[in-house]
Amino acid sequence: MNDQIRAREVRLVGPEGEQVGIVPLERALQLAADVDLDLVEVAPMARPPVCKLMDFGKFKYESALKAREARRNQQQTVIKEMKLRPKIDSHDYETKKGHVVRFLKAGDKVKVTIMFRGREQSRPELGFRLLRKLEEEVAEVGFVESSAKQDGRNMIMVLAPHRSVKLAGRKGDEGTGAEAEEVLAEPSAQA
Repeated sequence: MNDQIRAREVRLVGPEGEQVGIVPLERALQLAADVDLDLVEVAPMARPPVCKLMDFGKFKYESALKAREARRNQQQTVIKEMKLRPKIDSHDYETKKGHVVRFLKAGDKVKVTIMFRGREQSRPELGFRLLRKLEEEVAEVGFVESSAKQDGRNMIMVLAPHRSVKLAGRKGDEGTGAEAEEVLAEPSAQA
């Protein structure tokens, strides 16, 4: 910027984006001082380096605003974890499956962990079977992002919501299920 530029001559771009041409550095600095702007090097690796006449403070402020806006619009990925055991009771399994479905409908990823203890470690096929069953039962709301793999005493699988489920879950469609039930109940009451 300004006096920090070390090239002898630069390709100068005007404040409106127009090409001025290749000029000596002293002349470019004089032009910048005449219009009360900064001479900023925008492409230092070019031969000759490209410099632009601009208000550097305003440029920094606008780029900070753009970066803040980009962060605000950025979507946060949330990973929920559900822990199971290989010898889980059927009712407990249904409850945990309900939680997984709820997380997927909300648009979150789910990390399903099966914890093995003692002799259970010698029977990893029980864990694979359980994860395969869960995968098949939640197929309408999610898919397997990372398949089941053994990690020490645990077996881990990651489920992610389908694109359409993720969009619906993020829009805040809470309460639509009860309204749909009421709409379905009304026609049968009239009949």
